[in-house]
Amino acid sequence: MAQTKVLVVEDEPNARAGLAELIASWGYRTETAVDGVMGLDLVVRWSPDVVVTDLMMPRMDGLQLLDRIGELPQQKVAVVVLTAQGSIESAVDAMRMGAYDYLQKPVDPQRLKTILQNAQQQAETNEEISAVEISSEENGRLGPLVGSSPHMREIFHLIERIAPNNVSVLITGESGTGKELAARALHMFSGRRNKPFVAVNCAAIPETLIESEIFGHEKGAFTGAQERRAGCFELAEEGTLLLDEIGEMPAATQSKLLRVLEDRKLRRLGSRDEIPVNVRVIAATNKDPHQAVSSGELRGDLFYRLNVFNIQMPSLRDHKEDIPAMAEAMVQEMNDRHGMQVPGISRAVMDRFMAYSWPGNARELRNTIERAVILANGKSIDVSHLPPGFGEEQHTPPAHGAHLTQSATTFSAPANSNDFVHLSVGMTVDEAEKQLILKTLEATRNNKTRAAEILGISSKTLQNKLKEYALEDKDVLES
Repeated sequence: MAQTKVLVVEDEPNARAGLAELIASWGYRTETAVDGVMGLDLVVRWSPDVVVTDLMMPRMDGLQLLDRIGELPQQKVAVVVLTAQGSIESAVDAMRMGAYDYLQKPVDPQRLKTILQNAQQQAETNEEISAVEISSEENGRLGPLVGSSPHMREIFHLIERIAPNNVSVLITGESGTGKELAARALHMFSGRRNKPFVAVNCAAIPETLIESEIFGHEKGAFTGAQERRAGCFELAEEGTLLLDEIGEMPAATQSKLLRVLEDRKLRRLGSRDEIPVNVRVIAATNKDPHQAVSSGELRGDLFYRLNVFNIQMPSLRDHKEDIPAMAEAMVQEMNDRHGMQVPGISRAVMDRFMAYSWPGNARELRNTIERAVILANGKSIDVSHLPPGFGEEQHTPPAHGAHLTQSATTFSAPANSNDFVHLSVGMTVDEAEKQLILKTLEATRNNKTRAAEILGISSKTLQNKLKEYALEDKDVLES
């Protein structure tokens, strides 16, 4: 730690001296600068590992200093910005520009110490990350992600750029496109990689339990709370927390999450005590986040707090050139998982893969390959190992008034099922939507999970729609 150099840039003399003295007491070498101009000069001449800078300064402010540091052709410097109360927007701007983290004034010493420790760990991984930037171009892989198409190269570059910084990220894309894999790559190439990665699906947790799952609870906080329980934030301490399907989180929970992101502290349910948290939060959604904000499903202030950077995962049909490499990697993955030695995939199968539209995206490809690896039992995967009828017709999500298609390997409709949704001029959009939902439930024999997948909505959204229609299970079955 004695070799780590920290530059303090602050125009107020007492604050500057106090910060430098505090940081030096933890074993760091320190230097100080009275403004951004002097700070930039010291960055060039002294080469600090970390710069702690105020935002508001004469001659050159903190954002200008951050921008100029980013232009220097030398090893990356972790920049921590100090911001006044109520200036979160400025801090978020700094994060977008490449700041490692931010602190609100008055500075919390323990929080500053933690940030400096994390920044030091990140500096130790920078060389490895630089090597990954080269190998990802050559090998078409970045952690669990595979691909060399323009879409995937762009995602790789973005992950390499933002992984080292303690910045929030919103990952968007259709179901099955690999949003969790992108989150794991962000974690893997950050200074938090040796700490926990915790993923929670907000759509899979009942509304009555989601606050407890995320924030934890004390014994007796509610009926059934027989002991204290740590939530996902505490389980992910010093690591990364992925909040998948963030748009399904109840509004009250979104409000509490926003407070935790801004204050870096939380309260367990039933507790009056605040617990400091050091967690990087990544959120993901298969919805258009702007539409979710407009419809009230996602709080606007939470969206802007999470969306410091956005990674848009492409649908598999938009980067089919990556399918051969992805399939090869998945065959190896399934060989390892099931103790098989399948050598590869036949040309006939690959031709079908390339012609198929993959409505389930990479997840559907993985499930198809897992099934084939098990059936192949050590031989190359051929057409006989694919699901019956695979690739003979395109399986696409139903459009308004379109025929409802279904995969024979997943479910089969009742013999008397009418697969058409009948629309007429004058029918409202709500009524058309209701007909589509009821017909899909009929075709799946009231399997709500499968119906939600076909409709491209979450199970929770489907349940809410049925409540809106005031339909019980028996009503659905009799429709």
